[in-house]
Amino acid sequence: MDQRTYNQYCATARTLDLVGERWTLLLVRELLTGPKRFGDLRKSLRGLGTGLLAARMKHLEREGLAHKVTLPPPARTPAYALTEAGRELGPAVLALARWGTKWAMGGRREGEAFHPGWAVLAMEAFFDPDAAAGVRAVYEFRVGDEVFHVRVADGAVDADHGPAHQPDAVVETTEDVFADLADGRSSLADRIASGDATASGDRGALRLLGTLFRRPRPASRHRQDA
Repeated sequence: MDQRTYNQYCATARTLDLVGERWTLLLVRELLTGPKRFGDLRKSLRGLGTGLLAARMKHLEREGLAHKVTLPPPARTPAYALTEAGRELGPAVLALARWGTKWAMGGRREGEAFHPGWAVLAMEAFFDPDAAAGVRAVYEFRVGDEVFHVRVADGAVDADHGPAHQPDAVVETTEDVFADLADGRSSLADRIASGDATASGDRGALRLLGTLFRRPRPASRHRQDA
């Protein structure tokens, strides 16, 4: 597959030469939270055919943004992971998430896929380090079949897939309810009160949870500036 280029001596254009093709940045998004098997990527990105997925991964490998690894025991299966260059795309992907939440999201459209695991990066994108100053807590989220956790340590955040080791608080709910929470249509406290979600663990940590992440307020792209 020939690689298209903007043919411009510009850092932005050169970067888009590498990651501007359809699906490429979403593959980077998936790998930012850790190595993934080919099947994991195909499952997360419905609509991306097997052939195109293989081509995109070959492109990322060829350009030094991803490489093949073997998952540790007990899996011991081949997977893909980001290189140092690929991982340094993380802040750009998080910035796009923040921009999109404010200017592009709106409500969930009919037929749109949603994976609770995508919230792993959203937690990092919306994290408020000032609100987390002096806070040390580990939160585990169990959403449908997916489990991920967030570790907050004095103004820093680390979000990852899988269960936490000795979490301070655990939140459990369904995928649909979590989608509403992610969209800002309801609060965790309201969903707990209605029985649509459960929370256990340290009450102080649970009270702080709602203050640690600041979701950008949606705005219209078509509003005329005064």
